Amino acid sequence: MDLDVLNMFVIAGGTLAIPILAFVASFLLWPSALIRIYYWYWRRALGMQVRYANYDDYQFCYSYRGRPGYRPSILMLHGFSAHKDMWLSIVKFLPKNLHLVCVDLPGHEGTTRSALDDYSISGQAKRIHQFVECIKLNRRPFHLVGTSMGGNVAGVYAAQYPEDICSLTLICPAGLPSTTDSKFIKQLRELQESERIDRIPLIPSTPEEMADMLKLCSYVRFKVPQQILQGLVDVRIPHNDFYRKLFLEIVDEKSRHSLHENMSKIKAPTQVIWGKQDQVLDVSGASVLASAIPDCHVYILENCGHSVVVERPRKTANLILEFLALLHSMGNNKKQA
Repeated sequence: MDLDVLNMFVIAGGTLAIPILAFVASFLLWPSALIRIYYWYWRRALGMQVRYANYDDYQFCYSYRGRPGYRPSILMLHGFSAHKDMWLSIVKFLPKNLHLVCVDLPGHEGTTRSALDDYSISGQAKRIHQFVECIKLNRRPFHLVGTSMGGNVAGVYAAQYPEDICSLTLICPAGLPSTTDSKFIKQLRELQESERIDRIPLIPSTPEEMADMLKLCSYVRFKVPQQILQGLVDVRIPHNDFYRKLFLEIVDEKSRHSLHENMSKIKAPTQVIWGKQDQVLDVSGASVLASAIPDCHVYILENCGHSVVVERPRKTANLILEFLALLHSMGNNKKQA
């Protein structure tokens, strides 16, 4: 073989080997960095842009796609200890001409974290209202979506700022009493009795605890490699002290049943989506909402746990779109009448 050709293959092989070795090294040595790159790539692929908005000295971090149009904008509120990127799996199945906004809730990811801030559910709702006014999202009523803790915040927001929203989607929201204790609630009671409340199942600090949390939150059993579990833990550990403080705040009497205390004030058409096999927040909460909110559409997803957004993203996106289409149709019929 010609020496120049041989050299070309060596150079080409070395060029390819560098990124491959870098990927392997990242996976083995810095899995948390790989997870951050993964979210960055996914945001970029879906056309979600990250921006910051300031209210006095308070900073909100959010991602968005599209511009306000004839259809309502959609604001999405994530769950406890999550962040704006948890919605990417649903964004994938939403039309690109919809105006979408996903914000980091107070103290999470890129939004300001302050020891002086009010992290109760009503306090978080007030902060989200500040964000909405910052980016002028409420120039026209928008559709509000919230899941878990974010569902609690969304419900209270709808009750406290009814003029801002045209409709509401609550996905297995917190803030409700239930007739049946979930597996998670039972675990919390056991921890309280043994005085080990610092071992909250939703705040893992080891790969094993992370695996247990995923099993608790999902009906679908995802096979997650050990290195990815380690990366997920590494990303969370620096924030675990805050998550513990926040958790104790939202299960305190002031916030524990915030949605239940405000649900009778919700006037906007409301959609409730819940996983039938939810082990964190019992599905009986759906009937509590249905009995209190006049125009409430309830959808119970079979073979689905608490992580509805991750387990059934396509179905969830379709349900939201169908709900908005139904409301649009009803609005047109009223105009014609």
